[in-house]
Amino acid sequence: MNELVRDLSIPNDWDRRGLPGWTYHSDALFELEKQHVFREHWQIACHVSDLPEPGNYITLDIVGERALVLRGQDGVIRAFHNICKHRGSRLVADDKGACRNALVCPFHGWVYNLDGTLRGPSRPNSFPPMDKKTFGLTELESEIWMGFIFLRFEKGPQGSVADLLKPFSQELGHYLPESVVPTGEPWTQISEVNWKSVRDVDNEGYHVAMAHPALQDLYGSTYFDEPFVNGICRSFATFNPHAGRRWSVRNYVRISEQAPHLPEHLRKAWIYFGMFPNAVIAVTPETIQFYQEFPLTKNRSMLRGGVYRYREESRRGRAARYLAMRIDLDTQAEDVQLTQWSNEAMASKHFNSFYLSDLEYGVRTHHDHLRAVLPVMTLDSAPHETEIAAINASMRGAKGLVE
Repeated sequence: MNELVRDLSIPNDWDRRGLPGWTYHSDALFELEKQHVFREHWQIACHVSDLPEPGNYITLDIVGERALVLRGQDGVIRAFHNICKHRGSRLVADDKGACRNALVCPFHGWVYNLDGTLRGPSRPNSFPPMDKKTFGLTELESEIWMGFIFLRFEKGPQGSVADLLKPFSQELGHYLPESVVPTGEPWTQISEVNWKSVRDVDNEGYHVAMAHPALQDLYGSTYFDEPFVNGICRSFATFNPHAGRRWSVRNYVRISEQAPHLPEHLRKAWIYFGMFPNAVIAVTPETIQFYQEFPLTKNRSMLRGGVYRYREESRRGRAARYLAMRIDLDTQAEDVQLTQWSNEAMASKHFNSFYLSDLEYGVRTHHDHLRAVLPVMTLDSAPHETEIAAINASMRGAKGLVE
């Protein structure tokens, strides 16, 4: 039985068009998205198990900002701007790594403690006395929720992660997410599309029956999506009783173990928990993972994610995890192609707009969240590029939003 009870009713007169095509190819809008959608909303950095020991760190770049997530000598995980206070150099160049007890800037050799305070500059006699905190690394807002580390670069409309994702806490808690460990390094992939085209495909399962043969074999008619409500959404499926037409699905269903820590109704479930604007935490009986996309340009995105397993894993469980990820990788490749086709259409003068099914209400409600943040997206026709920022500021002011 579904533990989540939310108002998911669909109005009869809802607008089925979705966002207008110009919003997928505007440089000026892209600049607004970087600020109001990405810098001002929570992003998943990694899982605490990616930083098991003091000195372990990961870095990630998001819309022109550089983040460093680091476990200190005291065991506390902190997030900082990956910027040396001297000349702004990238303090840590690697995506992931470990340092013994300090960070050393590769430009001029300034040294920082693992709590972000300045240990000292190189050639200290060439500087006046410097306060160790004032000249320490600038800390980012961060929060750990169920083992996942979230950060954001600036305050925005979202409250705490724990409050935002509270409706998922009980169900996700069954999967013991704090106890999992990485299956490998966080992965990335470049896709030549606008980031919203990635999200549009991921926010609906209407296409599963046609475009994802392995998932359709696994799910059958059990899959359903919930729309975005208050910044979150959820999709749920269980194994299809008739699954097995495809080799990977047939063998996965055959060897997937009945995880004793899961209640009966979740032992054959695949669930996707979505968080506005771009993050998903997904669970199967064998794995927990996150994935997201970041815009690099208006027509280029970086897909990123991490996959985690249970520490105590049987040989059979490991084989089931391999097969589940094989199904997932096939699905991801299929989705990348779908996003490319959809994104191309947004630039065509012969494609007017979407016409969304009731089953694609997740797409529409995600678009509604975007319109609430950037009301200029409500305009059917593209304003002149030089006017978009001013029009959006005026519309935000009329809605009482702080620019």
